[in-house]
Amino acid sequence: MALENTAIQEKLAATFAGDVFNFQQERDIFSFEINANNNTAIILFLKNDPDLRFHFLTDLCGIHYPDNPVEKQFAIVYHMHNWYENKRIRIKAYLNGENPEIKTVTNIFLTSNWMERETYDFFGINFIGHPQLKRILNMDEMISFPMRKEFPMEDGGRTDKDDRFFGRTIDNC
Repeated sequence: MALENTAIQEKLAATFAGDVFNFQQERDIFSFEINANNNTAIILFLKNDPDLRFHFLTDLCGIHYPDNPVEKQFAIVYHMHNWYENKRIRIKAYLNGENPEIKTVTNIFLTSNWMERETYDFFGINFIGHPQLKRILNMDEMISFPMRKEFPMEDGGRTDKDDRFFGRTIDNC
């Protein structure tokens, strides 16, 4: 018997009530949001429940939404996979933009160690309880987080991208 979205939703709603919400099918993946304060309990439940069996953390990444209200300016997205039923889910937890932090899931999925370090390195999101949260791709001396959308995409004063240099001028003859 295939694992249906309704079964996942019902189990989560019965166990976590208002901490799990906004269930929806997005293209080919079942998605929902969680309260960031309860991320470890929800992910552990998804892994250990004998019917759900989401034993594989496929991915963990960060997103920056600078135009959102401050309490939802960052998000952590978890992708999990149940190999028995070949079922995938996406979980999103929003974080405060002034102090983006969430509990680590390294004690549930060892593979999250590097994923959380990469997310910290690029977004500056603090994973509380992580065993060795430090930069892994950028220099330790770096004070900014390159995937944050805090700077304009291009320097407005650049002249090397002027249309005149690429033959895209309009003749007013």
